[in-house]
Amino acid sequence: MLRSNRNLAFVVAARFISRLGGTAVWFIGTMGVAAYVFDASPKQLAIMSLVNGLFAIVGSFAAGVLIDRFGPRKVMIWAEIGSIPPVLWMMVAPSLPLFVVGSAIFSLFGIPTWTAGASFAPYITEGRDELERANAYIEGGSSVGFVLGPTVGALVETWFGITSVFWVMAVAAVIAAVAAWFTRIDESPREHVSGNAWREFADGVRLVYTTRSLRYFILLGTAVWFGFGAFQALESLFYRDVVGVGVEWLGYMNTVFGLGLVFGAALLPRLPSKVVSATGVAALSILSGLGSILYVGSSELVWIAPGAFAWGLFIGATEPLLRTLVHLDSPHEYVGRVVGTLQWHRTAGELLPLAFVPMLAVTLGIQQTLIAGGVLVALAALGSMRTARSIDRHRALATVIEAVPESA
Repeated sequence: MLRSNRNLAFVVAARFISRLGGTAVWFIGTMGVAAYVFDASPKQLAIMSLVNGLFAIVGSFAAGVLIDRFGPRKVMIWAEIGSIPPVLWMMVAPSLPLFVVGSAIFSLFGIPTWTAGASFAPYITEGRDELERANAYIEGGSSVGFVLGPTVGALVETWFGITSVFWVMAVAAVIAAVAAWFTRIDESPREHVSGNAWREFADGVRLVYTTRSLRYFILLGTAVWFGFGAFQALESLFYRDVVGVGVEWLGYMNTVFGLGLVFGAALLPRLPSKVVSATGVAALSILSGLGSILYVGSSELVWIAPGAFAWGLFIGATEPLLRTLVHLDSPHEYVGRVVGTLQWHRTAGELLPLAFVPMLAVTLGIQQTLIAGGVLVALAALGSMRTARSIDRHRALATVIEAVPESA
């Protein structure tokens, strides 16, 4: 499909290189520098993650409206360019507060690159099967970048020092912007009833919350990333204080996790068609919660590695499946805003645990807190199964009604 669809190939390339640079900066640069250079506490890491998340939500708000106005291509190009100055600032920031300022601005521009990439598939494909495969390819390319990013970051840190990691993102952003520039999609002006950005954003949120299936998919995704939110503040401390290893192992184990993401994304198009359903995404979400428990259930690297792979495998299949279902139920003129809503719900899900994770880590322990997050995700997804089956029954009924000729 990549050979026959030039646009898809460029989008996959852009997401690959951007994710490579982004994960190198996030795991080794952002969290690594905060924990190992500035000796940040769990509370300080939580505050930094909270600030980053709030700026990411603003970025996803803006990206959704801009994508529906101008298309994902222009948004991706300018967001990649805009992410360069803050990462260069983070390389020289003299204190933790100023470092957090740089990471927040990086989040403001970095999240729209994800939102644009996640919105591309409906613009460059036709039909359900092509949409599913395109999302799997885009997620797979992004996941390969996730695989290589932490390793590249760890190697750069070993050879040149930890602050040199930020150059990886700066170079990756330039390459990703060029790849996005080579894509060709319909960018003709779109009609807008109000011309008011805030009202257009509100219309997108209203569509999501009044469409049962979209509401379910996005809230389920929020639950999955709620469990992931604990890792924002505690993962680097898990390796430092529980496992007792250096920052490079955070990069190496996240590379193993990334390999799972790649295999999960590649596995999705090969699964039975009935998996492309609300019930299918709920089942994979349960497995995602259980996978995170496997990841942090031991303090031995020999067990952490397979756990990281398993968790990545389940999330790697869940993400493109969730995105495909969202695309299928979204009117084309609302794709950007619906995906933007998905993104800020995801970010909000990651932020919610930060309100109590530092306290729990002190009370229960770092490892126990991370395990609890996985348990909550699995239980939430399991509890939503009844709703998922109901959505699938309504989908099947709607398909039958559409197939009946009007003369019948």
